Amino acid sequence: QVQLVESGGGLVQAGGSLRISCAASGSIWSINDMGYYRQAPGKQRELVAQITSAHSANYADSVKGRFTISRDNTKNTVYLQMNSLKPEDTAVYYCHADGTAYVSDTYYLGEYWGQGTQVTVAS
Repeated sequence: QVQLVESGGGLVQAGGSLRISCAASGSIWSINDMGYYRQAPGKQRELVAQITSAHSANYADSVKGRFTISRDNTKNTVYLQMNSLKPEDTAVYYCHADGTAYVSDTYYLGEYWGQGTQVTVAS
């Protein structure tokens, strides 16, 4: 119905920057909130940043002032610019979206997840 495809990520030195992005595709009727969660080894998945379709954003305290989330509604794409990266930012980052798919004259509300992209920050 709706697929989220992530790109970006990789290895960076502490203090460096990375940008990851996530594009939604498929039988999209509407996409509401989009955002990123992350999960480090042995830890629970946590919200990093989220942005509404009206471009209102909120951030985890641990990334405020360093990460910026943005989106292009015309492309159903969300971006996460990560600056001043720290080793504790190392995790798999998962894109998340909630929205409505339209398939065979039927609307389906749902939550969707990307495949995850690894971000590793070396000290």
